[in-house]
Amino acid sequence: MSGIRVTYSGLISLVIGFSTIVTGLIFTLIVTRSLTPEELGTWSLIGGLITYVIIIEPIISYWVLRETARGIESEKTAVVTSAIFSVGASFAYLVIAYFVGVKTGADLEILLFAVFLLPFTFVNRTLSAISLGWKPHLNSYGVILLDIVKVPAVLIFIYFLDLAVIGAILSLIVSYIVSIISLVILNKTKLKSTLKLQYVRKWIKLSWLSGYIKFPNIVVLDVLVFSIITGSVVGLAYWTTAFTIGTMVRHSSQITRAVYPKLLGGGSKKILQENITRLFYFAFPMLAFSITFAKPALFALNPLYDVGALAVIFLTIRAFLKMLGDLFTQSLTGVEKVDIDENSTFKDYLKSKLFYLPTIKLIQRGVYLGSLIIGLIILIQLESSQIELVIWWSIIALVSQIPFTLYFYILVRKDFPLLLNRIAILKYSLSSLVVFGFSYFLIEGFLEYDESIFVFLPKLLLFIALGFGSYVGLTYLIDKNTRGLYKAIIKEIKDR
Repeated sequence: MSGIRVTYSGLISLVIGFSTIVTGLIFTLIVTRSLTPEELGTWSLIGGLITYVIIIEPIISYWVLRETARGIESEKTAVVTSAIFSVGASFAYLVIAYFVGVKTGADLEILLFAVFLLPFTFVNRTLSAISLGWKPHLNSYGVILLDIVKVPAVLIFIYFLDLAVIGAILSLIVSYIVSIISLVILNKTKLKSTLKLQYVRKWIKLSWLSGYIKFPNIVVLDVLVFSIITGSVVGLAYWTTAFTIGTMVRHSSQITRAVYPKLLGGGSKKILQENITRLFYFAFPMLAFSITFAKPALFALNPLYDVGALAVIFLTIRAFLKMLGDLFTQSLTGVEKVDIDENSTFKDYLKSKLFYLPTIKLIQRGVYLGSLIIGLIILIQLESSQIELVIWWSIIALVSQIPFTLYFYILVRKDFPLLLNRIAILKYSLSSLVVFGFSYFLIEGFLEYDESIFVFLPKLLLFIALGFGSYVGLTYLIDKNTRGLYKAIIKEIKDR
């Protein structure tokens, strides 16, 4: 039975996750305020291109997480293998970047320079998987260090040295190095295991499955599709800023971070229903916040992009639904035991949830990308502007997500007890609606949009603090579960 403390690890991950919202937004603010739309589009394109070669990394991290959670000592082998695999991925990236750079008109030298990100990305992801397998909160420490270091690094490389996109790449490299060092130290007991080729043989043998599982989540084909069809990277700048605000609700999922490894280690299925209620407590205000503050948040990133507020709303709802869908599918794969049996055949894996659920996700991605391609072709014929294309892109993303999240919910109800606390969930949703509805009227009446970030940001932060503070206070007064949660947090702090 796994010794993972789900609530403890979840709360640490959540607190750190919310902290990274601040550091992440500072990083994004510096980047969006310093780069031109063309440069920001190139930066977004780099992120998309890296996903095409990072697809081979889960060959290691997917299995080492499951093995670590079950007490199998494959950690050192995983880190060494990951570093070796990153070399091959780097060569593949250079080839892809060259052809995409020629096709889209993006700066080829910058695209090629980004190859230096890959070795650090590979090793960092593998170390994160090891952490998640035995002490999920350790991974959060690596994440917060990465995000904290990004801020001074990006200030130095972009703001002071004026290195533009190259500066953004260098800041990430420095941040990854610090994160890797911290994760090595935190996981040193696990990294003392012996190097064994038998693990590598198993991972390579099952690489078809791990690649298939992670492909729908990792590979960002929509960015490439948009840039090629429109022949420009300017629209990606609008998308990046809208996506940054529209996906903030995903940080709420940190509270459920330990559910998957706990289930892998044989934990009770009831932990899912307990954690879903806690998830809603944090997710509803984040959902309401992103919708309410869509325009001022985009204005803070750069006044050029506040016209994308409508896209933020659609992306926020989509991110909320995707977060739930991911929780459902992770829980279902967490109780799948086909990979424990060394005699499992290819046919056994095909019949398992490890193959079936990614197949459904792949169908969803196909529907989404197909709809996006058709939509963009039609809209370009109608001479739509870049921001109009981005708004329709966000609508397509939302609509294609809805039926699949509902389907995953139906599947999880068949395997898990889901007697949710509906009264508490109703309280959280109504509290979010009341508090942030009132915040919206305050913003419309009193928030002044000043292009100076040093004038505008403090005012915006005041409204944000008022909104979240009011939500915490209101839910504490009307909900005993909330009072119990905060008392448990205080007790944990005192005990330590």
